[in-house]
Amino acid sequence: MANKEAFVSEIQSGYNFSGPTIVLGGAMLDGEAISGLQIKVPLRTMNRHGLIAGATGTGKTKTLQVVAEQLAANGVPSLLMDIKGDLSGIAMPGTDNPKITERSGKIGVTWHPGGCTVEFLTLSGEKGARLRATVSEFGPVLFSRILGLNDTQGGVVAVVFKYADDNGLPLLDLKDFKKVLQYLGNEGKAEIEAEYGQFSSATAGTILRKVVELEQQGAEVFFGELSFDMQDLVRMDENGRGVVSIVRLTDIQDRPKLFSTFMLQMMAEIYASFPEEGDMEQPKLCIFIDEAHLVFQEASSVLLQQIETIVKLIRSKGVGVYFITQNPADVPESVLAQLGLKIQHSLRAFTAKDRKAIKLAAENYPITKYYQTEDLLTNLGTGEAIVSVLNEKGIPTPLAHTLIRAPQSRMDVLTPTEIDNIIGRSALARKYNQVIDRESAHEILSEKIAEFQQSQPAPKTPAARGKEEKSVVEEVLTSTTARQIGRTVARELTRGLLGVLGLGGSSKTRRKTGWF
Repeated sequence: MANKEAFVSEIQSGYNFSGPTIVLGGAMLDGEAISGLQIKVPLRTMNRHGLIAGATGTGKTKTLQVVAEQLAANGVPSLLMDIKGDLSGIAMPGTDNPKITERSGKIGVTWHPGGCTVEFLTLSGEKGARLRATVSEFGPVLFSRILGLNDTQGGVVAVVFKYADDNGLPLLDLKDFKKVLQYLGNEGKAEIEAEYGQFSSATAGTILRKVVELEQQGAEVFFGELSFDMQDLVRMDENGRGVVSIVRLTDIQDRPKLFSTFMLQMMAEIYASFPEEGDMEQPKLCIFIDEAHLVFQEASSVLLQQIETIVKLIRSKGVGVYFITQNPADVPESVLAQLGLKIQHSLRAFTAKDRKAIKLAAENYPITKYYQTEDLLTNLGTGEAIVSVLNEKGIPTPLAHTLIRAPQSRMDVLTPTEIDNIIGRSALARKYNQVIDRESAHEILSEKIAEFQQSQPAPKTPAARGKEEKSVVEEVLTSTTARQIGRTVARELTRGLLGVLGLGGSSKTRRKTGWF
């Protein structure tokens, strides 16, 4: 048995913070919770990002729920990506039961039911305030990376954006971008080449196919107006609690390209619009990305690089990003290295590959003399996890086998009626669900093309073309010069033919043979 006294001393010292904290749960040793020995996270390090990992059914979603509601209680808003549709219960108070009471007693916290103020957002056909962004807001670099274009193709996209800016053509949605691209490859090719150099129609066609591929993922519902203001994510309710914004994504599980596009644009927009904050006592916003493997599995190397860059930089804006996934291996190492808070639920070892993954996962945590981390990872109970956080100096805390506290909100989904009631009271839904389709590049260029076509001479009928061709032939045949040219051509052709047959030669030779 491990030295309990030394363990308690090390945990108390490692998790003793001076500033405000949230309580994740209670420390465990040899499979038993030690009463009152709490595992906490300092709020000032919650912008250092984090990971919540574990196999299906081990308690990841409930842990996410606990962290989000504790942040809300401390006045920190959060944004939750709800892929599976099981996070809506955070809006309603939970129901007490003996198991919750027992768990809370072991941890040393008082449990009382309570829901959070929630806003439902949607990227697709789900109910909620619509999330949109214009193509122009993406900019040529990010738009090219989302499409997976090479440098040459990205240069063409930059020209398209530049042309649209210079000519007052708003790029609001995908049909605007496609219209400009098609115009510059056809009617406007001479115009664009005169101003910006050679414009390849073949490259434009490749880009157009990439845009169509993005449309097939359902992206057309995301591009357009009214653009979502990221400041609407950073709100408090009338009681000073942080608002929890839930993006309902249950109908885009099979469209990872759309999901990663949205997530990357949103973080880029947050980074661009939020001021630099430096070190804060608590974050301005925490973003939780459930089923994070969907972000990375379809992402190109360029897109992964963009994600890594934004994750590195966005913490200076007071924003923390948390990835929730089944296995830490789902997250690229370059991103995993940026995650300060790690909450690892149980992993399953069914194959040799699984055992290797568990060994690698164990190496991501601080070395400890109190646990065999690799073995512990496969023996954690539901609602248990191994935890390591960053202290206020940015140093990892001692590894702790933790009994996670129970959520105070409902541990189940809301009914459709409850969701409708919340959306019906939402000011954001009224603001963003209005339909706006103002004049943009598509309409302007369609009108310009129509005017160009009207200015061209009307095409001649087949009868008119035949008559015109006949009159030209007749004119040629009746011309004296034409007749002379015709005789000369005929004579030369005859000479050439006789030469081929071996009957040609000089005029003197021809006279001797009696040809003339």
